[in-house]
Amino acid sequence: MDNDSSSHPTEVTVEAEGWYAAVTDPETICRRAVAAALDAAGPPGSPAEVTVLLTDDGAIRALNRAFRGKDAPTDVLSFPAGPRAPGVPADQPWPLGDIAIALETSARDAAAAGKPLADHLAHLVVHGTLHLLGHDHEEPAAAEVMEALERRILAGLGIADPYAAEVVS
Repeated sequence: MDNDSSSHPTEVTVEAEGWYAAVTDPETICRRAVAAALDAAGPPGSPAEVTVLLTDDGAIRALNRAFRGKDAPTDVLSFPAGPRAPGVPADQPWPLGDIAIALETSARDAAAAGKPLADHLAHLVVHGTLHLLGHDHEEPAAAEVMEALERRILAGLGIADPYAAEVVS
């Protein structure tokens, strides 16, 4: 899917230049993943705007500390913007929220799972977008629903099941 024609405007900011060495065209990966997640799980006919920040462990640690009280880096953080403002026409994009992804943690996790970083990046963007839409994985039933959505969306992008059993050597 070419996201240039998507009804979901997605701004991608690459703050950590290492993303360019680690992944070919990270902006396109992010835009395609956001569009796929919104097309599969978002409100029908309601365009949404998402902002993705590709950053490093230091920046995401600061965000995690400031907004979640956890003084440690993580792979992905999602910041929902809240419900659509009343009076916004249905055909006008509305800000859904922001996603931040850390390079070092994401790269370590992808390597540990034996998965390409580009695929893992797409998974994290889909995961973050689903959080913006209100999905979570705190309870087992909710986690099953969210993981099933992720599998379906990623399969549509040609990406293998990220939850498939890993081979332990």
